[in-house]
Amino acid sequence: MLGPLRVWADGEPVRIAETKVRALLADLLAHEGKLVTTDRLIEDLWGDRLPANPKNTLQTRVWQLRKAIGADRVISHPSGYQLRFDADEVDMLQFQALLSQARAESPAVKARLLAEALQLWRGPAFEDADFARPVIDRLDELRLTALEDQAELGEDVSLDELVTRYPLRERLRGLNMRALYRAGRQAEALESYHQLRQLLADELGVDPSPELSSVYQSILVPQTNLPSPVSPLIGRAQAVADARQALSEGRLVTLTGPGGVGKTRLALEVATGQSFPDGTWLADLTSATYVLDVVAQVLNVRGRLVDALRAKRLLLVLDNCEHLIAQAAELAQELLSAAPGLRILATSQEPLTVDGEQVLPVEPLSQSDAVELFMKRARLSIVDAEVQAICRRLDGIPLALELAATRVRAMGVRELAARLDDRFTVLSGERRGVPQRQQTLRAMIDWSWGLLTRDEQVVLRRLAVTADGCTLDAAIDLTGASLDTLARLVDRSLVTMPRYRLLESVAAYSQERLTEAGELEWMRERHRSYYTALGEEAAKYLRGHRQQEWLVNLDAEAANFRRARNPRLAEALSWYWFLRGRFGEAQRAFENGDSPTSQAWYAGFTLLIRDGAEPEIPDGDIDPRARWFLTYAQHGFTGGMEFDEPRDDWDRAIALYTKATTAFARGDFPSAQDLAARSHVLLRELGDGWGQIKANQVLASLAETHGNYAESARLQVEARRVASELGLAVEASYALSGLGRIALLQMDYRKADELHTQAARLAAEQSHQRGVQFAEVGLGLSARRQGKLDEAEAHFRAWLDWCRRWGGDAGTALLLAELGFIAELRGDVQSALALHAEDLTVARATEDPRAIALALEGLAGAHALAGRTTKAAELLAEADQLRRSVDAPLPPGERGDVDRIRQALQ
Repeated sequence: MLGPLRVWADGEPVRIAETKVRALLADLLAHEGKLVTTDRLIEDLWGDRLPANPKNTLQTRVWQLRKAIGADRVISHPSGYQLRFDADEVDMLQFQALLSQARAESPAVKARLLAEALQLWRGPAFEDADFARPVIDRLDELRLTALEDQAELGEDVSLDELVTRYPLRERLRGLNMRALYRAGRQAEALESYHQLRQLLADELGVDPSPELSSVYQSILVPQTNLPSPVSPLIGRAQAVADARQALSEGRLVTLTGPGGVGKTRLALEVATGQSFPDGTWLADLTSATYVLDVVAQVLNVRGRLVDALRAKRLLLVLDNCEHLIAQAAELAQELLSAAPGLRILATSQEPLTVDGEQVLPVEPLSQSDAVELFMKRARLSIVDAEVQAICRRLDGIPLALELAATRVRAMGVRELAARLDDRFTVLSGERRGVPQRQQTLRAMIDWSWGLLTRDEQVVLRRLAVTADGCTLDAAIDLTGASLDTLARLVDRSLVTMPRYRLLESVAAYSQERLTEAGELEWMRERHRSYYTALGEEAAKYLRGHRQQEWLVNLDAEAANFRRARNPRLAEALSWYWFLRGRFGEAQRAFENGDSPTSQAWYAGFTLLIRDGAEPEIPDGDIDPRARWFLTYAQHGFTGGMEFDEPRDDWDRAIALYTKATTAFARGDFPSAQDLAARSHVLLRELGDGWGQIKANQVLASLAETHGNYAESARLQVEARRVASELGLAVEASYALSGLGRIALLQMDYRKADELHTQAARLAAEQSHQRGVQFAEVGLGLSARRQGKLDEAEAHFRAWLDWCRRWGGDAGTALLLAELGFIAELRGDVQSALALHAEDLTVARATEDPRAIALALEGLAGAHALAGRTTKAAELLAEADQLRRSVDAPLPPGERGDVDRIRQALQ
């Protein structure tokens, strides 16, 4: 609708030639799916020039529209008609949704969403549809506001053209005036203001708003020594807005951040947008010895500075205060107290700590903004993995990115990325027009290092041994730091919070200093010892009420654990890795283990990944929990080793769960119910969420087996809730698949497919092949029940060999049964007989009466297809007897195949 009316179906254009049919569609779309009365439609389409029989003529047009776009799209009501569609099928609604989303996003994302929204327009909205004038006006206003938002974000917008079309729109005029002024066209900016003032006086009898008058004043008398930027500022729109807002609310704003993060450039952008009667002035303290002298010189003050500024209204930018922090703070305090019209914008690696100071930390650029800056400075057009890696490893620090960009012409992106381990050599070289401390990456950090006390230098270099930061306790324990020393390093922007973390370049520099001090190996051993002890402490709480707390704690230390890896730590973290689904990381940690226990963990995680060579199963003196885990990984849902001598209530609860899975697999449902329920009660008392999920899985499977789908779904929903709260992705995947099975049995195939697809994706993200297989078999089951035999066969065939190798007899039996049913439905007697015969052999090995019954039912279908009705009836009777022997007759949701076969026999 955002342009001449166009309709597509499945990517192909739909021709709607008749004018009134097109108008009818436009009218229904303009009401956004709401009911439109017959009288309203007749008036909109024909106005005063009514046809002979308006209602019959409208019905004809409705019939023509249905023929063009589908009968189910246009719904008839006694009083009118309604168009059925999804929001993402109409560009008008897509446009509105993108604008709504953009309002809540960061500037970079907002700019992208605005661009996407405006690209939807192909011309005037609802062209030639005068009846839609209110909708047209509203859409035009939204589009114009979006264009203004784009311009305010610094995007390229044709403001001159828009001002010509909308001459009385003041926000648009102000944006255009600023753009003209910044482009060096001051006279044109001032003339634009005079034109608007005359138009407002002539047509409305009013003056321009105070906001626009302020823009005019700032252009008219720009008293400043601010340098003109040589390139646009990237990725700082929100930071600029925040700083300007802070300046409007307070009188001292300090931009803090590490060296090279872009504090000066941001301050200049903020100051450029300000208007003060006595100007905006920059005092660069980089090479200063006395702050007062520099400020007096910049403001051309000969006498006492305080007296000269007492009645002034100006903005003073104190840039690079960190090496003269005491002087800068004292002067700022004195001037602000004496001159109420003065505002100060300071940049420093640490706050001035003056009363009323608003401190705004300047963060490194986001990854997307860092990539944009690097690409523009290096004049590149393709973002590849190496570009992403460079920007990530340089922490989004603009200076580092600028230095790296200068090396692209000589080295190329790939070589530059490969050499960043030697970043201080690579990112060097003369840069004209910048201070000496910004010539190289090393010089930048040397400047910050030289401002530190000896104690601060010791703590900073020792913190380099950590990976991705550490807690306060770890920082104190590892470095011997005092709280005051750590606080000063945070204030100086050399350590970031909330974790005590060093940017990668600062860490690399500090590690060099650590090596020079002869402390590197000593600190590495302290780091190993600390995190091994932490892992062993955490292991005590991962099976109880503090499970969630410690999972979160360990998540935060993942990088430190990788750096401190050793056999003791691996065993301590084994259960954490399992709960988090980090099977690959665990496998790598145990790969070279030399103890039977380590080898058992390695084999178990390898079996969970189920990809590659089958591991060797160790023997010997293995920790009981490692041995249990290994058998669990081997058998999954169908049981595993029980604890010979449980050491505590958790072992006893898991032993009950293990017995429950074994009983369920063998068709002993009463025992499985009792054991799983007892296990769940005990695990709930212990506070082990994972264990409760596992017991719930058995109970849910039992409820499903007996046709109690509501109870099964309730248990799966509960399992999913606990899994989500704890961040147990593998268990969340199984819960989704369980809900998918219930939806399938209730013949809600769309929901079943959605749930199984989500489950497969979640399991794949954890490299958990068993979870992927379980979900994708569910997709195959759904496809077969919908008659999509080719699709179903593809799902089953994809996993048959895997199941024969890894999945156990139960999984193999199910796939063979399903493939046999597909062959039967296709009329392929021989294939059906062969597949079901193989299925029966495999099913008997499971000792599960239900699996054997399913194979017999499949054979019955194959024999019925071959005309051997007596044999088929005997097989069905035998299968029914088996199911009844374990009190598990087929519930309604699973009777489809048997009912079909019985009907064929009749």
